[in-house]
Amino acid sequence: MLGKKLVTAQKRGETRALCLGLGMVACSMMMYFFIGITIVPFYTKSVWTTETVCKVLKANIRDKVSCPNSEGSEDEENFPYPCLQVWVNLTASGQEVMLYQTEDTLERNPKCSYVPDELENSKEVKARIETIASNFKKYQTFPCYYDPGGTQTNVILSRLYPLKGLLFAFLWPTLMFTGGCLIIVLVKISQYISVLSAWQ
Repeated sequence: MLGKKLVTAQKRGETRALCLGLGMVACSMMMYFFIGITIVPFYTKSVWTTETVCKVLKANIRDKVSCPNSEGSEDEENFPYPCLQVWVNLTASGQEVMLYQTEDTLERNPKCSYVPDELENSKEVKARIETIASNFKKYQTFPCYYDPGGTQTNVILSRLYPLKGLLFAFLWPTLMFTGGCLIIVLVKISQYISVLSAWQ
């Protein structure tokens, strides 16, 4: 009687462990799919892939401009902010080009090097832009990214999704997938040993 209870408990434990392993594998596949349709396209679409050194030529704050934070936005005229324009000398080619914060900055407003968040306070935005401009004037040389193919003549300060960030995004689903497969393999080995012991 005790032996049957132990066997039943063992089977229940194996079933739960097997379900856990399959659930981890399924969740990891969903995470792979989500990363594949969100982050990977942005990474592959970016043409600013080569890192070089940029030297600041001028950093000017122009009059306030409107922020088109999203295409087709009806209230885009309601968020004016100082327009910071940073021009740098590209070491790789020696050209004078405009610097943008990220790829998204160029899409949101190609006239300005920095586009603030529309929810920020106007005074905080002005102070932040002045601080950024002073930092560019203080630190004349810094790494930046340019398009080696020449389709984009401007440069960006940082990529939205660099290679390290992409690898880090794939790290957690990979660990989950590996752990789920390991649990399934261990359960199958345990079942095989149990069947072999019963047969002997």
